[in-house]
Amino acid sequence: MDSQTSKSSQPSQSPQSPHTFQVDLRGLVDLLSHHLYSSPRVYLRELLQNAVDAVTARRAEQPDAPARVRLYAEEGALRVEDSGIGLTEADVHSLLATIGRSSKRSDGIAGGIQEARSDFLGQFGIGLLACFVVAERIRVVSRSARTPDAAPVEWTASDDGSYTVRTLPDAARPEPGTTVHLVARAGAAEWLSPERVLTLARDFGSLLPYDVRVGEEAVTDLPAPWDRAYPSPANRRVALARHCHELFGFTPLDSIELDVPLAGIRGVAYVLPSAVSPAQRATHRVHLKGMLLTERAEQLLPDWAFFVRCVLDTDSLRPTASRESLYEDETLAAVREALGERIRSWLTGLAAGDPQRLAAFLSVHHLGVKSLARHDREMLRTMLPWLPFETTDGQLSLEEFAQRHPMVHFTRTVEEYRQVAAIASAQGVGVVNGGYTYDSELVEALPSVRPGTVVAELDADTVTAHLDAVDATEELALAGFLAAARARLDAVQCDIVLRSFHPISVPALHLDDRSTRHEQARAEAEEQADDLWAGILGSLRGSAPRARLVLNHLNPLVRRISSLGDPELIGTATESLYGQALLMAQRPLRPADTALLNRAFIGLLEWATHGDSAHGESTHGEDGR
Repeated sequence: MDSQTSKSSQPSQSPQSPHTFQVDLRGLVDLLSHHLYSSPRVYLRELLQNAVDAVTARRAEQPDAPARVRLYAEEGALRVEDSGIGLTEADVHSLLATIGRSSKRSDGIAGGIQEARSDFLGQFGIGLLACFVVAERIRVVSRSARTPDAAPVEWTASDDGSYTVRTLPDAARPEPGTTVHLVARAGAAEWLSPERVLTLARDFGSLLPYDVRVGEEAVTDLPAPWDRAYPSPANRRVALARHCHELFGFTPLDSIELDVPLAGIRGVAYVLPSAVSPAQRATHRVHLKGMLLTERAEQLLPDWAFFVRCVLDTDSLRPTASRESLYEDETLAAVREALGERIRSWLTGLAAGDPQRLAAFLSVHHLGVKSLARHDREMLRTMLPWLPFETTDGQLSLEEFAQRHPMVHFTRTVEEYRQVAAIASAQGVGVVNGGYTYDSELVEALPSVRPGTVVAELDADTVTAHLDAVDATEELALAGFLAAARARLDAVQCDIVLRSFHPISVPALHLDDRSTRHEQARAEAEEQADDLWAGILGSLRGSAPRARLVLNHLNPLVRRISSLGDPELIGTATESLYGQALLMAQRPLRPADTALLNRAFIGLLEWATHGDSAHGESTHGEDGR
């Protein structure tokens, strides 16, 4: 290879001319309408936002300047006028025709008024581009307040990406400000109808600080309901309840003031009148500097506060690029904590001064307060006398239950509680049903807020230990009965225990625990699996204790069964007692349990009919003599 060839293969070192991205406006509009924005309705928010920001910029320089925004709608067309800062021809080329350029940047139309930057609503410079979601043509006529000698300028753009700019005679726009004309695209005329424009304007702009009207109809409704003066607290509650019903469609149990001056937040939280699932995401209505940002803010409050719906205005939170939700940052985290503290303080205030309202609230939303109390020991201490729990003494608070029972037993599942509730109550053992959401966690946390309280999980051994043992001589006399009964229940991995307990009406008690049920499920799966899985499941075999059927020696039925001499009949009767104990505990039946119940039922029927038949034959013989 010669030197010339080698030199030509070298990368060129000459400077390359930069290229500019080409933007397909139609494709960008499709992206906005189908992916960035949830609905075409946001076009009106963008128009209002630009108009309000223009007025804000002008009043920063001219505090006495008029602050007006007017919207005039006709079928298929919309005109929006503002008395804002306006644009020069250079501004139009720089701002309106450059996608992504924000007129609110410190080097743009704000003219270096950095202190006014925080008063603007817009942050991302998308601006008029969003209007192409509903319009095929946009015409802007503007006159600058900062450069009053500059002629009015007109910018006209189409959704194909082309635009024209020209200056106009002074008469075209004698006063500073901007007028935006929209012409609807095919199929979008309904979005520009007078009724729809008025509805959207009131929805988005009801809290805007300036005079905004659609024709002659006022849009703004200030001051906000939570900032108004009322003759009395009762009048305030009624007015806020009416506002909640108009906004969210329900009449609240109560309203909670949300006032966080350091975060620039004012608003109200409305307490739902009916219970909701903790898994249901709560949505809230958030205004940013008076403009509605979103009706579906999900991350505004702590997860435990799922029992309220909020409406508020803020000047500190950041919107996302679509301006339809909140940006998750440190500010939002601090606001979420502060709002949670307001709701927590409201609960504490109810506990201290209005127990009737607190009781009404907890009857509906105790789950939310329990969720909060799991992580907030002070809230748990405050709510101890109020939060309801299911116990063997009835529906009680933990405070009252702990006063009755220095040793607080609890179960982790509802099934375990149902197994032992009646028996434990008769033996004087206090048990809390910890099977409901959050309850077992709160019971375990009880000693941390109530020193001296002892908490223990109730298991089968504890229950059995509280039952009276049968005299050894009597139990030895029943050895044959117990052996026949144990042999019959061995197939369902259940042992037989003989005890004396109250109430006497209960013939048998079925006891097991989670480890026992886990081992039973594993054994069943092993039986039904193929060789490979059976080997794997077999290797997981545990040493969990077997379930127990505790027979009540005081019960007359058990005494009669124990006196039977037929091992087969003893087995059938024992199976019946086992099935009845499962049903009394409301336990789900395994296939083996169902088969056992069917077998016992058929066995008892056969025994009964066989006995009747024999009795009938004997009677007939006597009659025939």
